[in-house]
Amino acid sequence: MKKPLSLVILVLTICSMIIAQTPPPEITTLFERLGGTTGITSIVDDVIEAHLNNPAISARFKPYLDQPERLAKIRQHTIDFFSAGSGGSVEYNGRDMQTTHQGMNISAEEYMQVIDDIMGVLEKHQIDDESKKDVLAILWSLKETIMSK
Repeated sequence: MKKPLSLVILVLTICSMIIAQTPPPEITTLFERLGGTTGITSIVDDVIEAHLNNPAISARFKPYLDQPERLAKIRQHTIDFFSAGSGGSVEYNGRDMQTTHQGMNISAEEYMQVIDDIMGVLEKHQIDDESKKDVLAILWSLKETIMSK
């Protein structure tokens, strides 16, 4: 009877030692999982390109091609918005989403096209599923402040 008990104690001791030596998992922000400033900048650039090539919504974005300063400002605000909103130390100084999209009358179909473009770009950048779910949750939470205002 002593041998099985000794074996159990030995196994528990070894397990305790292994657990004690295993570092805790790193907690990373969505900002980090998206690649930080460099990753988010690349994602935003590809999303802009996807919107320009999406026939369902390109008419909303193509006029900015004739306004490079305005497009650059929107691009930077978008980078800052997603960086700040995903846990980065970047400060977003742009307008709130409702004010920004006021009067655009964005339909549910257009909003879904935007989401599809973003999710496609995340896939292209090989962003993990958990991060994609987090981005989708953020986009979905913004829906009412952006649509049909």
